[in-house]
Amino acid sequence: MMENTENTYNRGDRRNRGNMTKMIEIRDLTRIYGDGAEVRALDGVNLDIGRGEFLAIIGPSGSGKSTLLNQIGILDTPTSGRILLDGVDITKSSEKERSRLRNRKLGFIFQYHHLLPDFNAIENVMMPLLINGVKRSKARKIASRMLEEVGLFDRMDHRPNQLSGGQNQRVAIARALVNSPEIVIGDELTGNLDSRASDAIYELLRRLNREHEQTFILVTHDEAMAAKTDRVIRIVDGQIVEDSG
Repeated sequence: MMENTENTYNRGDRRNRGNMTKMIEIRDLTRIYGDGAEVRALDGVNLDIGRGEFLAIIGPSGSGKSTLLNQIGILDTPTSGRILLDGVDITKSSEKERSRLRNRKLGFIFQYHHLLPDFNAIENVMMPLLINGVKRSKARKIASRMLEEVGLFDRMDHRPNQLSGGQNQRVAIARALVNSPEIVIGDELTGNLDSRASDAIYELLRRLNREHEQTFILVTHDEAMAAKTDRVIRIVDGQIVEDSG
């Protein structure tokens, strides 16, 4: 059973970042868009993220928070600056290596779950494993266990149109975690859910973060939800203006 939200997120429960190993180091990161009228989506960002952290990135629309997430997720390349993942500068990696890192070290959860409509829940969760060459029988066993962890063991044969919005997002979470990524990235992942379903998703992510010691980096407009994380990074005009850690 999930823990009560109020008890789960009290301030005394927050982790001591001083005891954490640095996992991500961002140095002077800048991302400029446009050839004529330049837009500095990121402007000299410096940030360290520890292994096992559960943090939120917040800011107004157009502030650069999703751009930062895309940089951490190796979905885009910076104009200048560096990102070190476990001490390795990923901004200098080849596209093949970047793709390998995305598949092995990162899990992505988006506002729109992007499940394949013609496949049921377990088939959707199995997909990343099959892409990585895992045998179908083993992939099914791992995916089944993951769906049980997110509370959908009895819905594994249901297709997306047979599930609620919150259930589909849980399937998407199971899919993101099925390869046991070290870093889980979420971009407005509860934006289409009501407050009750949103609370349940955040509780689920917190439990998974604790049990598996994975690093969770969540972009959100919801400051109330952000306040429930261990650390809040606020971005305005491409710069970090507040770091609660």
